Amino acid sequence: MFEDHPLFTLKNIYRAYCRCRRHKRKTFNAMIFEQNLEENLVALHEELTAGTYLPGRSVAFLITKPKQREIFAADFKDRVVHHILVGELEPRWERRFIHDSCACRKGKGTHKGVERLRSFTRKVTANGTRRAWYLQLDIRGFFITLNRNILYERLIARERDPAVKWLIQIILFNEPARNCRFRDAVRSDFECLPPHKTLFKADSGCGLPIGNLTSQFFANVYLDALDQFVKHCLKVQYYVRYCDDVVLLSENRAALEDYEVRIREFLQNALHLELNDRRRLRPVSDGIDFLGYIVRPDYLLVRRRVVAACRERLIRAEEECKNSIFALRMIRWHWPMIEATYRLLNSYLGHFQKASAYRLITGLRRRFPWLDEYFIWIPNSKNKIFALRKPNYILAYSCPRLRPPLRLSQQKVRLCRQLPGHILVVQVGNFWELWGGGFDLPKNLRRFPDSRLPEVREILWASGFPVAWIRETGTHVTRIAERDIVCRWTGRDQVLLSVFLSSGRKRS
Repeated sequence: MFEDHPLFTLKNIYRAYCRCRRHKRKTFNAMIFEQNLEENLVALHEELTAGTYLPGRSVAFLITKPKQREIFAADFKDRVVHHILVGELEPRWERRFIHDSCACRKGKGTHKGVERLRSFTRKVTANGTRRAWYLQLDIRGFFITLNRNILYERLIARERDPAVKWLIQIILFNEPARNCRFRDAVRSDFECLPPHKTLFKADSGCGLPIGNLTSQFFANVYLDALDQFVKHCLKVQYYVRYCDDVVLLSENRAALEDYEVRIREFLQNALHLELNDRRRLRPVSDGIDFLGYIVRPDYLLVRRRVVAACRERLIRAEEECKNSIFALRMIRWHWPMIEATYRLLNSYLGHFQKASAYRLITGLRRRFPWLDEYFIWIPNSKNKIFALRKPNYILAYSCPRLRPPLRLSQQKVRLCRQLPGHILVVQVGNFWELWGGGFDLPKNLRRFPDSRLPEVREILWASGFPVAWIRETGTHVTRIAERDIVCRWTGRDQVLLSVFLSSGRKRS
């Protein structure tokens, strides 16, 4: 049917597979598909060229945060086909999309949307010198009430290739709710959701599954009509949209009220959608709750719900850390939890660093002092944190970076003052030196090559003394190497004691 079509060549299918497995290669479905990769890709190639491809069963499950909603995860083979279709359609539609549509597009995203909105708040208020208003609208049950027939007409209006039209029809009119597998839920759990929140209660010909790449792209195509109407018919200058969340700004409150009426009529007549009743029409000075931030002309704040979720996750990690340590008296046992906390904190700090969050991050460190035993915090690099990928018993130390003095002797004096009572292991070129700090060290350990580093590491760990490791950073001032503290062992007993004392209990 579609023999030798460039869209369904093995080379193009393999490229789509590589895009699909990105950041997903360790998932169960991806590994199952990769076990017989060549056979699966050839079989998919034959199905597409013969026109016999049909989507498989999706996995349906519920999430509760930030709010309860259903997710349909397509089979891995179907996700490869989604990447084939989106890769073909996206370049042509990107030229049509407006600049201020920020959802699920290359070079866009939540942070770009927030930055764009913040620049609009500065412009509309003339850098805070005049009063302005914002109107925030939300579409009611967008993915569930979206009309697929209207979407199909918009998609094929710009397509001449019969293979692309066929694939659009197969994917768009697939009904995942009719033949799906449930994970950690049963059918009755989905039926308890409101009608505008589940595909199981959607009207005929309506609804897209949340969780597919094609659904995200189709949503932008569907709401592009709204974008064109707002920009070209209403002539709104300050307008930002992220999926179904829309923000308009103006100096005139009455103009925004008129925009709301005309947008509501357009959505009902042209797209068969309805606006939510919880719209906001307030001064810009009150702050705009948008994409996890409170946006103001002169600064950003992190949304309270995001901060509460971060604290809740850290409290849970703290309890797991305490229970594992005091149950087994081992540090190695809970290291996977430490790595999970590392990923969690990096994720939240990537969100926090865009806002004015210095006090927030300082408060988290004060509330959870055990974080300093495992991670290095570097405030000079936008409050990111880094964890060392070292053996399980090595703990990172919280400290600022050291400024490189002119001589090695000055570095020795500064490090000894900063870390009193520690054995300092310092890199000097291809050798390592041990600076005593009051300890009587053997002569054969005071200077040793890299080859003896594993042996010395085990000796120092067995001693139980506090040890600080200082490595060359690769930066040189004239001919003097800059050195920085990469990690610190507080001693095994001290580690258990510090975690125990933070739990508020007495040591037995």
